Formats: sequence, structure tokens, C-alpha cells
Amino acid sequence: MRVLIVEDEVHLADALGEIMKSNKFTADVVYDGEDGFDYAMSGNYDVVVMDVMMPKMNGFDVVKKMRKENNKTPVILLTAKDTTDDIIRGLDSGADDYLTKPFSKDELMARIRALLRRQGDVVLDTLKFGDITLNLSTYTLECGAKSLHLGYKEFEVMRILMVNSKIVVSKDSLLSKIWRDDEDAWDNNVEAYISFLRKKLLYLGSKVTISTIRKVGYYLEYKEG
Repeated sequence: MRVLIVEDEVHLADALGEIMKSNKFTADVVYDGEDGFDYAMSGNYDVVVMDVMMPKMNGFDVVKKMRKENNKTPVILLTAKDTTDDIIRGLDSGADDYLTKPFSKDELMARIRALLRRQGDVVLDTLKFGDITLNLSTYTLECGAKSLHLGYKEFEVMRILMVNSKIVVSKDSLLSKIWRDDEDAWDNNVEAYISFLRKKLLYLGSKVTISTIRKVGYYLEYKEG
């Protein structure tokens, strides 16, 4: 899972990023509302954790603008204000949840997991397609009694394909979501990791295959029988 942290208190923002990473989430951190909006609109995130009072654009306005642009990424607003009016304003702006400071990291993670389950992408700590299961905590791919540990990029490719199992995922989408900070990444990077995963599916004896539509992208296919 990829989480965007938008928080102008640098120490808190970086601490939140470390909390995400310790829970096996990938986290990007930005420090003002304008950057928060730009990053959120990339479509690369499963959830956004965002402060309300920030420079350049406050959290209420960021969420409202996201929803106006038809961005449905779940948003948790963070704020020191806990009045009913503030909570109502946050939810009415389009936020999915509202957490007042100070808060425990366990409560934050529980709320993130609840939002992800509500989106239908995550059931507990696993994703399932056909006869395979991807464990989001241990980075293992399982089929029957067999299992394999995946490297980070292999895991991310498989996770994205499983989350988007009803659509074709383009190479550009995989590059932007997994290799976004690597200026040297090319289409060949994606092709190599698709090849690695195909070999691992064969080793596991799975009936799931990664199919290709030339010049369009990849999708998962389950062939019974």
C-alpha cells in the first residue's frame, strides 16, 4: 500500500512516514497543501493522511478540490481542533475520517486499515485472486501449500495487478507507481519483473497467469481446469 503524508510540522510528518514504513506501507511525505494536492492527484496513493492547518492551502480546501476533480482517494484529516463544527466541516469537505491530535499510532493504523477495507482492496492482511494469495505483511505469494517471498518491486507489481484485477494495467502506470523516483527506469524494468513473477507463478503451480495486451499493458488471468 502507498500512503501520502501531508503535514507541515516536519518532525511529525517524518515520524508518520516512518510509522507507515514500519507497517510495510510505502510512504511519501510533503509539507504544504499545494504539494499535497499535486501528489494526491497523481493517482499513486491508496490513502492520504493530511493535516488541516498548512501553508499555501489548508486540508479542507485540498480535500474539497480533490473531490471536485473526481479524485476518490480516501483521506484522513489530522487536526488539533476537536470541535463539532470543525469535524463537520472536515467531513463535509469530502474527508473520509477525522483524527484529532494527539493520537496513538495504533489508532491511526487501525483507521487506515478500516478505510482500505472499505475500498474493497484489502481483506485483513491479504489479497486473493484465483488460487493465489499475496500476504501484505510478509511479502509472500502463496498457492496451496507452497509459498515464496517476493522482493519489494516484485511485491508491488503483483499487488497492483491484484488490486486492479478487473482492468489492464499499463507499463507507464507501473513505472510511475513503483519506479517514480528512478530517472533511469525504462520499460525493460517492468518487463523484467513481469518475467520474474511469471516464473514464480509457474514454480508455485498456480493457474494464474500474467497476460499481455501488446502496447496496452498487463492483467491477471485465472484459467481453471
